[in-house]
Amino acid sequence: MSTLIRIFITDDHPIVRDGLRSVLETQSDFIIAGEAGSGQETLEQLERSDVDVLFLDLGMPQMNGVAVIEALQARQHPVRIIVFTVYDTDERILSAIKAGAKGYLLKGAAREELFNAVRVVHSGGSLLQPVVASRLMAHISKDSTQLSPRELGVLQLLAKGLSNQDIARALFISERTVKFHVSAILSKLGASNRTEAVQLALRQGLISIH
Repeated sequence: MSTLIRIFITDDHPIVRDGLRSVLETQSDFIIAGEAGSGQETLEQLERSDVDVLFLDLGMPQMNGVAVIEALQARQHPVRIIVFTVYDTDERILSAIKAGAKGYLLKGAAREELFNAVRVVHSGGSLLQPVVASRLMAHISKDSTQLSPRELGVLQLLAKGLSNQDIARALFISERTVKFHVSAILSKLGASNRTEAVQLALRQGLISIH
């Protein structure tokens, strides 16, 4: 006999709650343990309910989904959270995952994706809908290529034609450290040499020549 998974649904739109409930109830191992239309109501109900998985909308008035996740984490509530929302922006996804969500699905996801997400998250795993995962990875990749303030400073001096030795003196760092920064700059900008790095940085508006 399969273990029953107790599910709670939070969304400020009754029609969404009704639709999600109808879909989830088609599975013999799912049971709807409750629902709420606001973040505060969710916190209050979960304090006195035995729930395994929470389907949570992000865009709710007064207390949004991320605030709910943070509150549950602060209370060390064991419920595992699947964000179920229309928001697909990088910032929303990242905020929810950082706060502690274990799944992220966009409204309109296929029924099988919903069922799979519940079972994966309930068993201790994490699951992002493919389109969500690709956006998140693109965001992380973009962040990893951003130049640090120190690298931008070195790049600005490169644009003025200074040598590694001159840059080291200007920034009060070792020449070896300058070489490290230059190497990182070339890698992040995809440049093959210092001149190309400066040209790319100028085109991207990262630096300016006064």
